[in-house]
Amino acid sequence: MRSPANRRTSPTWCGSSQVRTARRCAARCCASTAPWRSAPERGGRAHVTDPSRNVYLDNPDLRWQIEHGTDWERLVPVVENDFRAPDAPASVEEARELYAAVLEEAGRIVAREILPYAHELDTDTPRLEDGEVRYPPRYERILAQLAGADLLGLPVPRELGGMGLPLVVNFAVAELLARADVGLMTRYGFHGGIAIALLLYAALEGSATVREGRIVDTRFREAIEACARGDAWGAMVLTEPDAGSDLAAIRTEARCDEHGRWRLRGEKIFITCGDGEHHLVLARSEPDRPGLDGLSLFYVPRHRTEDGARVRNVEITKLEHKLGHHSSPTVSLLYDDAHAELIGARGEGFRLMLRLMNGARIAVGFEGIGLCEAAYRQALRYASERRSMGRLLREHELIADMLESMDTGIRAMRALAFEAATHVELEQRLTLRLRLEPPSQPAERAALEAQLAHHARRGRDLTPLLKYVASERAVHYSRLNMQIHGGMGYMTETGADKLLRDALVLPIYEGTSQIQALMALKDRLGGVLRDPLGFVRAGVQARLRARTRGGLEASLWEAERIAAAAIEHVLWRILGAKLRRSWSGRLDAKGLLERFEARFRRLWSDWDARRDFAFGLLHAERLTRILADLETARVLVRQARRAPEREELAERFLRRALPRMRAELGHVTSTELDPERIVAALTPASPTNHDRQESPA
Repeated sequence: MRSPANRRTSPTWCGSSQVRTARRCAARCCASTAPWRSAPERGGRAHVTDPSRNVYLDNPDLRWQIEHGTDWERLVPVVENDFRAPDAPASVEEARELYAAVLEEAGRIVAREILPYAHELDTDTPRLEDGEVRYPPRYERILAQLAGADLLGLPVPRELGGMGLPLVVNFAVAELLARADVGLMTRYGFHGGIAIALLLYAALEGSATVREGRIVDTRFREAIEACARGDAWGAMVLTEPDAGSDLAAIRTEARCDEHGRWRLRGEKIFITCGDGEHHLVLARSEPDRPGLDGLSLFYVPRHRTEDGARVRNVEITKLEHKLGHHSSPTVSLLYDDAHAELIGARGEGFRLMLRLMNGARIAVGFEGIGLCEAAYRQALRYASERRSMGRLLREHELIADMLESMDTGIRAMRALAFEAATHVELEQRLTLRLRLEPPSQPAERAALEAQLAHHARRGRDLTPLLKYVASERAVHYSRLNMQIHGGMGYMTETGADKLLRDALVLPIYEGTSQIQALMALKDRLGGVLRDPLGFVRAGVQARLRARTRGGLEASLWEAERIAAAAIEHVLWRILGAKLRRSWSGRLDAKGLLERFEARFRRLWSDWDARRDFAFGLLHAERLTRILADLETARVLVRQARRAPEREELAERFLRRALPRMRAELGHVTSTELDPERIVAALTPASPTNHDRQESPA
C-alpha cells in the first residue's frame, strides 16, 4: 500500500472521482476557513449565511442563553453595584444591550480575523529566543485587535481600566474564541482571569479600598490595569516534576529573610502562558507542615527592576512541543531566589488558589463547548454535501444519530455552563461586596451571607461536573467529526485533526477528569452524610413521582431516582465495608456494652479516605457522569417550564440521558467490580512469569 503522501501525487488517487468529490466537500466545508457557509437547518439550529460573518450571530442557542437563559435581573445589579457609578448602565435592559453589542463585536472579530487563520495559528507557532517567548506576526495582530476592542479586560472594573462586564459575558467570549483556536482563547483567559484573581485576593486580605461602590486603590493596581489593557498577562504556576494533580507534593521553597522579604527557589513545569508577567505561584513556606497546609500563595513578577535596569526575576528554561494548542506557549520555569510577595496569610495558599482554579475550570468548560461547536459544524457541513451510497451522509441513520447527539449535547452543556458560571460569578461578586462594602444593617448582611453560601455551594457542585463533561465530550465530538469525514478527516487539510489534537488536553489540564470526579464524589457524599434523612426523603419522593407524573416531569424525576439509587448504593457499600472492619474480631462478655459503644463511635469517627471510600473512588467517574446528566436535566426542564421553545431540547436530552444513566447505574451496582480485587490484580507480590522470562540469565 502506498503512503498517503504518495497517494496525493498518484494518478490513480488524484483521478478518483470519489476522492475529488470528498476533497471538494472538505474544502467547502472546513469550518476553520469558511465558518460562514450556510448548511441545512437541523435540530433547531439556524445555520444562516450572514454577510457580516459573525460567530455570535450565527449561533441561535448561544444567543438564547444571553437573551433569555441568564438571570440578568439578579446578576446585573450585583455586577453594577446597584447602578451607583456614573459610567454604569442605567438599567438592566441597558446593560443587556451593552453585553449583546460586545458579544456581537467579539463574534465579528473571531469570524473575520481568527477563524480564517486557524491553520496558520496551528503551524506558525511561538518560539523561545534568548530566554523570551516570541510570537508570530499574525498572533500579535490578533491580540492587538482584541485589546483595541477592549475585550481583554472585559470583567475588570471600569475604574481599573476594564469594561466592568459580568464574568458570564467573558466566558461567552471565551467560547467564541475557542471555536476558532483554543490556544488563543487560553491567552485571552489569562488577561481578565488573572486581573480578577488579583483583585479578589486584595479584597480578601484587606488591601483594597472602595468608595461609593468604586475601587479607589488596590495593592495590585498596576498589574490589573496592565492585564486589562493587553500590555501584560499572567499565569497560574502550580505543577512541578513530582507534583501534578497531587499539589500536596509541591517542593518549591519559599523563604522569608529577616527583613520580611520573600524569595522562591524551585522548578515549575507545563505552565500555560508562563511567559506572562504576573505569576501566581504555590510554594512551600512552612517546611515543618507537610501536605497542603504548608503551602502559601505568592505574587511573582517575571521581571524586576535592579539598579534602574529591567532584569529577569524568573527564567524560562524550556518551551514545550505539544500535540495541540500550538499557538499557546507552555513552558518550564526556574525560580532561583526569585523575589516574591506573599498573598494572604501563610499556609492558606491552597485555599486561595482554589478560588482561581474554580474560575479556570469554568473557563475550560466554555472552551470545550466552543471546540465541540467547531467539530459539530465541520461534521454537519461535510455530511450535508458529501454523498455516499446514493444519499447525503447526514441522511444515513448512523451519521444522523451522531450529528443529533452532538447537537443535543452541545446545547445541553451550554445550559449547564451558564448555570454554573452564574453561581460562581454571584459567589465572587457577593464576596467582594461583603469584604469591601459590608452592609451596616445586620439583617441585610445576614441575607447577603445566606445568598453567598447558596451560590458557593451550587458553584462547587456544578464546576467539576461542567469541567468533566465538557472536556470529555470535546474529545468525543472531535473524534466523531473525524469519523464522519472518513479518510478525509485523517488528512490535515480538513482541520479535523487540529480539533482532535486540541481537545485531548482538556481532560488533563486545570485538574484532570479524575480529580473532578473525586471532587464531585466527595461533595455529594458529604452532603448526604450531613443530612441523611433529607436524602432518604428525596429518594422516596423521586421514586414516587417518577411513577405518578407524566411527560417531561416524569423523565426528570426518573433521572432523580437513578442518581439517588447510585448514591445510595455507593453509601451502603462504603458503610458495609466500614462496619465489617470495625466489628471484626470477637467481643468478650466482659465489658461488652463499653466495647460496643467504643466500636460504634469508631465507626463514625475513624475514617480512612483511601481504605473506607475505595468503592466510591472506583465508581467516581460513573457517579460524576450520572450527576452531570441530572444537573443538566434540571436546568433544561426549568428552562422549558418558562420557555416552551426549550421543551423539544429538554425532551431530546432526556431521551438520550436516561439510557446512559441507567447503564451507569448498572455498572455501579454490579457485584463484579470489586476495588480491592482490581488493585490487588495489578500489584503482584512477586515477579510475573513474563518478568522472569525477560530477565537475563
